[in-house]
Amino acid sequence: MAHTETHLTFDGLGIAPRLIEILDRLKFKHPTPIQHKAIPVILEDKDLIGIAQTGTGKTLAFAVPIIQRLSLKKGKALILVPTRELAIQVNETFQKILPFYGGIKAAVLIGGAPIYPQIQALRKVPRVIIATPGRLIDHLEQRTVMLADVNVLVLDEADRMLDMGFEPQVRRVLASVPKDRQTLFFSATMPTPILKMASQCMKLPVCVEIAKSGTTPERLTQELFIVSKERKLELLKKLLDQYHGSVLVFARTRFDAKRVAGLLKTAGQASAQIHADRTLAQRREALEGFKTGRYRVLVATDIAARGIDVTGIELVINYDLPEEAENYVHRIGRTGRAGHEGRAISFATPDQASEVRSIERLLQKPLPVSKHPELPAELFFEFRPAGRGFHTKRRRSFGSLRRSRRR
Repeated sequence: MAHTETHLTFDGLGIAPRLIEILDRLKFKHPTPIQHKAIPVILEDKDLIGIAQTGTGKTLAFAVPIIQRLSLKKGKALILVPTRELAIQVNETFQKILPFYGGIKAAVLIGGAPIYPQIQALRKVPRVIIATPGRLIDHLEQRTVMLADVNVLVLDEADRMLDMGFEPQVRRVLASVPKDRQTLFFSATMPTPILKMASQCMKLPVCVEIAKSGTTPERLTQELFIVSKERKLELLKKLLDQYHGSVLVFARTRFDAKRVAGLLKTAGQASAQIHADRTLAQRREALEGFKTGRYRVLVATDIAARGIDVTGIELVINYDLPEEAENYVHRIGRTGRAGHEGRAISFATPDQASEVRSIERLLQKPLPVSKHPELPAELFFEFRPAGRGFHTKRRRSFGSLRRSRRR
């Protein structure tokens, strides 16, 4: 089943005829399952926890009812997101519809961008504020933003927000907005800390779960290569020769991302990089170049696991496994979007059995282990299954096994 089910329509969800007409003009004719289930709940002013895998249209699921509400009632909507890229992406969705509602303006408050233009935007009294937590608190401390009339609060990619250590800032924001509000949490996964926070700040939330937490796109093929750290680059180059489309490569740290991007450039690959050391302008240029095909390879840290709205990425490579198993789902969700086919390949070192096991537990299935046919078998390792569980122990390379048998 593709993500967009053609028998679903926006009719009968409680959306005003004018807004349905606008969606029709914008070629939004069939809601995705998360949109179909969430929009009526939000329009009834209920709190909502929306769980759906990446790339299923969560932004429009809250943008449509928020715009309808703001067109009818006073107040503001505040949308908190974990990264600058996601803030820009959310704003792009709102900007498709807001021109039809001249009186409703949006402001984007993100770090890494000059604060003065944001202050100017706030002086125009925007009714939609899209912000990263740190920059929003900067504005609160400078008293350039008022949240007393916020009546809808959205935490988009809520689990990622907590993963990135934003919980203190999020709690401060929660204390700054009125208690009498509608609260919406959206994410691809919903771990216990998020549920705990939801129980403290939401009123009888409706939970809409389109796919089980941790579900990956339907037409996505996954593979795992177990190699030593020293041979990762060799394997990466082979894979880039094997596949011909756009490739998103994830490294664990910004230093690794810089190093890998530099080595790929030296090898003649058109590549760019996105990580915390890049300015907002550099990150935008890298993402735009990746979208348009100027760069075939984009090397990123988890800062880009959300907010990269690029259809048609052929391959995601986890050059390094993520620190949190949930981030694996967000990373590989960048390919196989909106019903397209996709492929995700991960590299693990022989001592990362526990990380692989955590990912497999979340997926509720093992990752298929592969060897590259054009590289010597001795390069690859396997984890030895322990009892009934998934892989837990390292097995020596084929070469070392043969040597031990000779003895």
